[in-house]
Amino acid sequence: MAKRSSLSIRIVEGKNLPAKDITGSSDPYCIVKVDNEPIIRTATVWKTLCPFWGEEYKVHLPPTFHTVAFYVMDEDALSRDDVIGKVCLTRDMLASHPKGFSGWTHLMEVDPNEEVQGEIHLRLEVVPGTHASRLRCSVLEARDLAPKDRNGASDPFVRVHYNGRTQETSVVKKSCYPRWHETFEFELEEGAVGALLVEAWDWDLVSRNDFLGKVVVNVQRLCSAQQEEGWFQLQPDQSKSQRGQGNLGSLQLEVRLWDETVLPSIFYQPLIQLLCQEVKLGTQGPGQLISIIEETASAECRQEVATTLLKLFLGQGLAKDFLDLLFQLELSRTSEANTIFRSNSLASKSMESFLKAVQNVGNMDTAVCRTKEAWMEPLQPTVLQGVVQMKDFITKLIDIEEKEELDLQRALNSQAPPVKEGPLFIHRTKGKGPLASSFKKLYFSLTTEALSFAKTASSKKSVFIKLASIRAVEKVEEKSFGSSHVMQVIYADDVGRAQTVYLQCKLSPQCVNELNQWLSALRKVSLNNRSLLASYHPGIFRGDKWSCCHQKNKTDLGCDKTHSRVTLQEWSDPLDHDLEAQLIFRHLLGMEAALWEKYRILSGKTETGISPTGHGGAPEDPLAQLFHVLQDLRDAHSSSLAGPPPREPHRLLELQT
Repeated sequence: MAKRSSLSIRIVEGKNLPAKDITGSSDPYCIVKVDNEPIIRTATVWKTLCPFWGEEYKVHLPPTFHTVAFYVMDEDALSRDDVIGKVCLTRDMLASHPKGFSGWTHLMEVDPNEEVQGEIHLRLEVVPGTHASRLRCSVLEARDLAPKDRNGASDPFVRVHYNGRTQETSVVKKSCYPRWHETFEFELEEGAVGALLVEAWDWDLVSRNDFLGKVVVNVQRLCSAQQEEGWFQLQPDQSKSQRGQGNLGSLQLEVRLWDETVLPSIFYQPLIQLLCQEVKLGTQGPGQLISIIEETASAECRQEVATTLLKLFLGQGLAKDFLDLLFQLELSRTSEANTIFRSNSLASKSMESFLKAVQNVGNMDTAVCRTKEAWMEPLQPTVLQGVVQMKDFITKLIDIEEKEELDLQRALNSQAPPVKEGPLFIHRTKGKGPLASSFKKLYFSLTTEALSFAKTASSKKSVFIKLASIRAVEKVEEKSFGSSHVMQVIYADDVGRAQTVYLQCKLSPQCVNELNQWLSALRKVSLNNRSLLASYHPGIFRGDKWSCCHQKNKTDLGCDKTHSRVTLQEWSDPLDHDLEAQLIFRHLLGMEAALWEKYRILSGKTETGISPTGHGGAPEDPLAQLFHVLQDLRDAHSSSLAGPPPREPHRLLELQT
């Protein structure tokens, strides 16, 4: 069982933004961050205070995320981009809007005390003493702290406050992954109450120190537990917030959170088999279940139902049978030829979804089909065959030698289809580490077998990294190469030694999206690899130490945990059979009352003559079978939720506002 979360995001437009340039205008764009991690950047709209973007994205996320923030920025050519304001939506806020959050919202001032990120590793103990117990706080390390300095790092130290006393750690220079291993003790009075406050700060020589986050520990609970150790999420200091709307303008957004608890495959087999049986029987089936689903589906969700059913049947090899059935049903109930396929029917919506992907065949652009419509992968043999036939037809028209065409056909048939391809800069290394200013532009191609490169897109490609050897794919700290758009691929060479290659996306305003697309693609194709790493170094080993945590040994364990994939719209998971079945189950639950009404009409039973579990129907009745299947899935979900509750992490942590 797994829980899967995704966000549908539409950044529509802004209005009445403040002027940030001397011309009395601004050059606005948006950055979307999930838990302070940039995942989306819109295009820049030049010289306007009322920009229109209209950009749509779908992002797959771990279900543990906390906030989604939309920053409106002003692009500057000669200096750092200005922050105009932000809109912050919490996970709870999105969950309270099942149909999505939509509308205009005021931009808020960005308060530095709220721009925190990362975690701190603490060991907390109550130590008995002769006269009084003592509170011992060991500040071990921190990770993924916010970079506050221009060099892309911070100079962090920690202050520990309790009962009017304050103690500080040493300062770790130029690191967002500091290690202190320093311990402080405070005397505990009998019946101690209150809180232990742990604050992380960025030390500055000539200006005020910058706040990096805090942890508040309930001392009374600690006395009961006696000890606690773990990673604690750093929290903002909202008590000092001076946020206000002012005249920062507004942002129009459409954001919807999708949460799905997906059961193991075996639970969905009865539903899939029942639907597939209906499609195979076509109009000869006794209950025409697909027709009933269409009739009971509301107009607003019919497109979603059509797309989900099409994906499900495509994965079962029944897409053609499904569309044939829908067309027969459409023809049987249409009396006027001019209205056929023009209504908001399941047939028209399903065909619309299908043709949006197939239209790429007409352009002979199978790479686009494989990436933007990855769920069409089962059609690839047919698509490639169609491309070859079309090329053969064109070849005969222009009288190109037959041998050249055969060579082209062999090349098309022998190569694994690319998952993603495009130009990347590869950083060179010398001596003990990579050179920050030395890189070479190459054309990379990622398939389900290897990551390859060539000088140009049409050149013969050389295998660079076999996918089975990849151990991690992660971002690199900005300070390492002076760019926030560099990723590292950690892999094992032919003799099993760990190697790292650094790849930088092309320099363009949209490189945030490009970087995330490469990260998503590489992580997906290596998701089931053995020996995947649990931790990594976000910096580089240059000279005699890691730039992130300053460890001296190159083979030391990483100072940050590896991350799950961030997936943009073009890289949505292709044909996740369990997820598609779960989505169909959710749709059917939403229309269950309408299905029961349809069942009463077809069976001629009164409301009181039907069992609430669906046992009143005949065994061969597919609609009655559907009610059995829905009830079994409902019971399975209830059982999964009624299992033993997971241990609450870091119960000593209390948020204070």
